[in-house]
Order: sequence, then structure tokens, then C-alpha cells
Amino acid sequence: MSIGYKVNVNDAFHFDIEKESVSLLDSVSVEDNKFHVLHENIPYKAEILSADFNQKKYTVKVNNNTYTVAISNPLDLLIKEMGFEVGLTKQVNFIKAPMPGLILEISVIVGQEVKQNDNLIILGAMKMENSFLSPRDGIIKSISVKIGDAVDKGQLLIEFE
Repeated sequence: MSIGYKVNVNDAFHFDIEKESVSLLDSVSVEDNKFHVLHENIPYKAEILSADFNQKKYTVKVNNNTYTVAISNPLDLLIKEMGFEVGLTKQVNFIKAPMPGLILEISVIVGQEVKQNDNLIILGAMKMENSFLSPRDGIIKSISVKIGDAVDKGQLLIEFE
């Protein structure tokens, strides 16, 4: 039998679940995110309260007890072992100038809420206009430049809260 999943419940209990046993689970959906489960002739009411599919973490209520469940397959474990995390993106808290240039336009103000891919600033460099889009949703904490400023490579332009 092969191990299909490693399951962590409430960061306290760890289970290895074989692929074959998953297919033997007797579960019937009774409503959206609600299930009737029969295990070793004992009935359970289960409900998925929340799900983070990227992190494979779920909050599940079984017979009125709530559990936090994390599920990993062999590929997830290998990726984690190699130093990568599945589904995570880097949290970008600032934007720096990638090259020397001149600030041509600033499209945001301090305190403004921005969405991912909103236009933030335009830097003129090497006879080109370089638009910087927001890498994430957030709020502008500070703007370290103004229109017409000459900036050096690596200089802080915008910082997020």
C-alpha cells in the first residue's frame, strides 16, 4: 500500500493516509460543503467551514467539533523539502528603481488603497517609459519621490503598509 497523503489535524495529530483507503471512504454530500460520512459503521456529520486550496488547509466541523486540517501529498512534501512553498507569493512591501531614471508620473497618493496591477508610477529611463504596476492589493504607506525627480538604481520609490 502506498502513502497518498500526510494529514495534520490541529497541529497536534499526524496521519498517513493510503490512497486506497480514500476510495473506500463512504461519504455523501447532503448540502453544499455538508456531508454524511460512515466510517466503521459509525455515522458522522461533517461540514467544511473554510478552505484554502493553495495551502491545502481546511477548517472542518465533525459532529459539532471543529478541526483545522492540513493535507500534503508526496509532491507537496518534496517541494517543501526543496525550500519552496506551494501557492505562496512573495509579499512585496516596497518598489525600488531598477535603473537610474526620471520620475514622469505618479498615479497614487499616500493612504490610497490599490489593487494588484493598478498603475503606480512611470519612470523614464533610456528613452523609454517604464510603468510600475502594483504587485499586490494594499495601501500606499509612503511615496519617496515626486514628479521630475532623478532617481538612482535601487532607490526607494513607493512603500506599502
